[in-house]
Amino acid sequence: ISLIKHLLLQVGCDRSKNLVDICGEKECEAFVCDALSVPFRSGSCDACISIAVIHHFSTAERRLASLHELARLLRPGGKALIYVWAMEQEYNNQKSKYLKEKKAKKGKEEEIDTGVAQGPVGDQTPDNSTQDLTVSDGVLNDSEDKGYIAKQVINSSLPVHTNRTSFHSQDLLVPWHLKGGTKKKGESVTTLQLPAGSNKLQELRPVFHRYYHVFCEGELEAACKTLDGIRIQRSYYDQGNWCVVLERQ
Repeated sequence: ISLIKHLLLQVGCDRSKNLVDICGEKECEAFVCDALSVPFRSGSCDACISIAVIHHFSTAERRLASLHELARLLRPGGKALIYVWAMEQEYNNQKSKYLKEKKAKKGKEEEIDTGVAQGPVGDQTPDNSTQDLTVSDGVLNDSEDKGYIAKQVINSSLPVHTNRTSFHSQDLLVPWHLKGGTKKKGESVTTLQLPAGSNKLQELRPVFHRYYHVFCEGELEAACKTLDGIRIQRSYYDQGNWCVVLERQ
């Protein structure tokens, strides 16, 4: 009897070297690259996963190009799972986790009114954080949205999303609140006295605005139907995300 061991090689990629370095610290295989040009042979992957990535591309052409790149990597029979933020945060009369958490967080902490709109998930984790994090299987985690000062967006016609609210535009900016970690040399950090007579001091860190294109129902599926040699195995809605499973024929 011959026993054959199956080798599972998992490799990740990101444009951020700092994020890739974190993967290395956790002993995960990852490298720096652009999702529009992945340095792998065509047909070399059994499976690809793209979660909360494609909605950051600013044009329909670039979003479609990223789908073509995923399709290129798949071997015959290979599959790809794709998640993007949904315009519809309330679907089939059910609110997404993203909207529900606004009510859950209310009253837990003292709000600091900075006079600037607080946004959603950072990678889909609007919020100040990101909805990418609202995937039901817990792949992502939402970040806190308290105690930060959001910088005004200069020379931008895109709306800045208000955290934990429904989307009113498909193209928008979502505040990403820098939190935690150690203060770096030269970094400006401000402290703020909390209201209501509290003696605590809240550290305030900068907020960066990230571009999002939130997908309407059917938009992701329609784009995937233009891919040659690819069939849509499944298309579904999951906690504020539109999702598809693709298979290479």
